[in-house]
Amino acid sequence: MSNAPLMPKATAVWLVDNTALSFDQIAAFCKLHPLEVKAIADGEAAQGIKGLDPIMTGQLTREEIEKAQKDPAYRIKLAPPKVIVPEPKRRGPRYTPVSKRQDRPNAILWLIRNHPELKDQQIVRLVGTTKPTIEAIRSRTHWNSGQLTPMDPVTLGICKQIDLDLEVKKSAADAPARPEFQEDQTLLSPEETVNPADPFGNFKKVEDQEPDNENTIPDAASVFANFQSSSKDDDE
Repeated sequence: MSNAPLMPKATAVWLVDNTALSFDQIAAFCKLHPLEVKAIADGEAAQGIKGLDPIMTGQLTREEIEKAQKDPAYRIKLAPPKVIVPEPKRRGPRYTPVSKRQDRPNAILWLIRNHPELKDQQIVRLVGTTKPTIEAIRSRTHWNSGQLTPMDPVTLGICKQIDLDLEVKKSAADAPARPEFQEDQTLLSPEETVNPADPFGNFKKVEDQEPDNENTIPDAASVFANFQSSSKDDDE
């Protein structure tokens, strides 16, 4: 912000007509030459310019004027603004110096590979490029795609690390929430693992299975009966 008041010549006209400030004090406050202030006082300059009251516009206080009138060496200062107007946000792509524009495709390729979550508009803000260029590099239809090398835009000086972190954080916040991982039930029940299955995938219950003669344990009576029968056959 400039230290000069609004409409310096009109302010100088009002100070010359309504105060006892010296030409040097008025010239220092209005950022004018003392001879120009003297010409205003003599009526040789600023003819037809209506004086602007700096007290009414909030640029100066009466106390400041009285203090300066008592001390010719004192230089009056602008009153602090009552309302701070924020600086307008810069719109459009970021300006890239001419010396670094040849590295811009390399920076775009690095962002596409290392931060695929970034949207095209975010890359435009970081690097200062256009969406068709981003799409050409992503689809490898860029005229120099064979010679491109991924390079960090922060290292190249194209963007700041804080801006890159901010865009990455914004992309993470906008990303949809991931569903909770549900483990697939791949383990079969004990009945399914023990019992054989038929070709149609139907499992038999334990009580429905036919007994396996090979694995059946014979009782004592059947063993002795077989033994006695075999002894008679040998005697005959």
